[in-house]
Amino acid sequence: MVKALLFDFWGTLAENGVQSPIKQVKYILRIPEPFSEFVVRFEHAMMIQSFPTLTDAFQNVCKEFNLPPYQSQIETLIGMWNKSWMLAFPYPEVEELLTTLHKEYTLILISNTDEFSINNVLNKFNLRRHFDHIFLSCDLGVIKTDNGFLKTVLDRAHLAVEDCLLIGDSIQSDIVAAQRVGVNAILLDRSNTRDFTPKIKNLHELQSFLAHQQ
Repeated sequence: MVKALLFDFWGTLAENGVQSPIKQVKYILRIPEPFSEFVVRFEHAMMIQSFPTLTDAFQNVCKEFNLPPYQSQIETLIGMWNKSWMLAFPYPEVEELLTTLHKEYTLILISNTDEFSINNVLNKFNLRRHFDHIFLSCDLGVIKTDNGFLKTVLDRAHLAVEDCLLIGDSIQSDIVAAQRVGVNAILLDRSNTRDFTPKIKNLHELQSFLAHQQ
């Protein structure tokens, strides 16, 4: 029986203000490697530690890819990244749904993220109050696809794998990561373009899915 719901943040609960900001980084820095490989290296470079400033964060990204940290590119990256969180917003159903679900389930927020963007959005929309626990890659020192991430989440929240359902929009970062440690997961596919089971097209459908799990 599900006792706890683990929600991814970006693309699941909140829409970025800039379309695919991580892909934008790849484009701005002209990095040729496949996105599936790039994103893991990028997240390890920027999202598993705290940085004094975004300048320091993007300089570390350049270092990871053996690129010179050109000031003009760093400034472009910072502007894009700040625009992404400043224009970000929760999806329309999020407030009502989290309020309802929190009456019955332990709610946990998990995210691969830098500390700048997500904390600003959580504070701006007063979203922290919905969660019993918040686990961010920049605090844990690992990303969701690393074995230690979800194991740490379960240990600190005192949960067993069978207690949990993970909801996320990425097959690799969310679904596969959950399955690797034995946690059940459901894909949120808002565009309804991916052939995957189980999946939902919006968070309203999550309630029906959960009702059938009882």
